[in-house]
Amino acid sequence: MDLYMNPALIALLVIALFVVVVILRSVKIVPQKTEVIIERLGKYRVTLGAGFHFLFPFLDRVAYEFSLKEEALDTMPQSCITSDNVGVIIDGLIFIQVQSAKAAAYGIDDYHFAAAQLAQTALRSCVGKLALDKTFEERDTINAKVVEAIDEAATSWGIKVLRYEIKDISPPESVKAAMETQMIAERQKRADIARSEGEKQAIINKAEATKRDEVLKSEGEQSRLTNEARGKAEAITMVADATAKAFLVVGETLNTSGGASAASLRIAERYVEAFENLAKESTTLILPAEAGDVASMVGTAMSVFGKIKGDKCLASPTGEVKKTHTEKFGFSE
Repeated sequence: MDLYMNPALIALLVIALFVVVVILRSVKIVPQKTEVIIERLGKYRVTLGAGFHFLFPFLDRVAYEFSLKEEALDTMPQSCITSDNVGVIIDGLIFIQVQSAKAAAYGIDDYHFAAAQLAQTALRSCVGKLALDKTFEERDTINAKVVEAIDEAATSWGIKVLRYEIKDISPPESVKAAMETQMIAERQKRADIARSEGEKQAIINKAEATKRDEVLKSEGEQSRLTNEARGKAEAITMVADATAKAFLVVGETLNTSGGASAASLRIAERYVEAFENLAKESTTLILPAEAGDVASMVGTAMSVFGKIKGDKCLASPTGEVKKTHTEKFGFSE
């Protein structure tokens, strides 16, 4: 009990407590990405960055402390009217960062509230210049214009507006129903177009296949006819060559001894065979007056052969000597 009542000990404790308070008030540790505004007797003195700092106790105090990190500020959903007089609710998100702690402390009372309000104002202005359909298509343009409007005013606040993002655009329910109907019709239209394009392509493919088939058939027929014509031509040539060779052999044979007699005999055989075939094919025949005189017919044939060949004479089966065409018509050799 006497210990607590000792004045010297009480004074010592008070001095120790005072020293601790002085030490605590004279030391300031600032974290990374943070700035601290120090005021001395109510007046701005210095901005402290990250690190260990000494202050003048009881005269210096920490007035403001700002984080230099990027901050995401959620704005309240905003009602906007488009250029075609359709009301929409737009919800957005703004990203800001303190660039100057002194300007943020003394340039504006609450830069968070000011940035959010300015974002809503700029958003209404941008949406009011666009039709409803464009508000969905021009999100990037709206975001850029909102950032530009806020950044221009926020320069004196010591903050930097990094970006603005539209989270949601909510049109009225009636407009949603109309848009859904339009979307269904547009999808059906695209489906019909795709189906018609497919059918068109199928028809084109079939036509091209038919055309190709006809071309191949015609080419095949042409090749067949060409081959047939070539074969017939070759056959005719071969027959002609064989006939020519046969005539040469016959001619050479006729010029030999006994050749004329052999020719006369062959002609007589062919004559008899011809009449025999006529008798087989028909019961009614028209015959020349000398049809029974085979020798006369053979002689006539041999005289014709002699005229063509140009020989001086040919012996007939009856032993008569036929004059050549040079003697008959009075020509001399």
